[in-house]
Amino acid sequence: MSIKPHSFIVAAFLFFSSGQLMAGPPFVTDDPEPVEEHGWEVNYAASKTWEPHGASAAMPAIDINYGFTKDIQLHAQPRYSYERDGRHHEYRIDNTEVGVKYRFLHQTANGKEFMLGLYPLLQLPTGNSRLGDARGKSQWFLPLWAQLNVDKWIMYGGGGYRINHYENSKNSWFTGGTVLYKVSDSLKMGGEVFDESATEQGGKHTSGFNLGGIYNLSPDYAILFSAGKALNNVSENYRLSTYIALQVIY
Repeated sequence: MSIKPHSFIVAAFLFFSSGQLMAGPPFVTDDPEPVEEHGWEVNYAASKTWEPHGASAAMPAIDINYGFTKDIQLHAQPRYSYERDGRHHEYRIDNTEVGVKYRFLHQTANGKEFMLGLYPLLQLPTGNSRLGDARGKSQWFLPLWAQLNVDKWIMYGGGGYRINHYENSKNSWFTGGTVLYKVSDSLKMGGEVFDESATEQGGKHTSGFNLGGIYNLSPDYAILFSAGKALNNVSENYRLSTYIALQVIY
């Protein structure tokens, strides 16, 4: 997802309250726009989430994307994670995320740009089970994303179905939407809201928001950042989640 002055390309975050949600930086909600054909985009990231009785972190996470064609992007994201529950804590290799983004519709007319895409993601069971029940278990996320670019505004969102295979889990639905505004040639700022139905038996849905943006240091380097919190069941969900990454275009 190259960031250029003439094309608005934004990807989606990682919601870290459980370390399970599959997406890309700096927001939870993803977009349908692939990396430029035959180009590489790598995000070197660190993130942390503070929970009522512990904390989670991905330090580091390396989000690797390759433009296979003008409409197809290949994705891989290995990471090393930290989990703390009370006084107990673990540092281990986490699950590895892989996926393929396919933009099947791309139209431009009257100064507006619209696109649709599919972005199936798979969590490979490479994670150590000491990090949590979901680690070492495969998970699928099957979303449909839409995006509209109008003048200085970038709007994207959609939703998908998550298939979980760990103990006491249940499949879930995710929906989210993001709005970004081009403040200057170097800076885009915005926010998102999202909701996911319960991922565990007897669990509750989770709603949240993130505020953040993208600051271009040069055509090939950018800083991605976001922060947010849960909007419901705060006593059970995360209180604060932060993300920062250096994006490099090769």
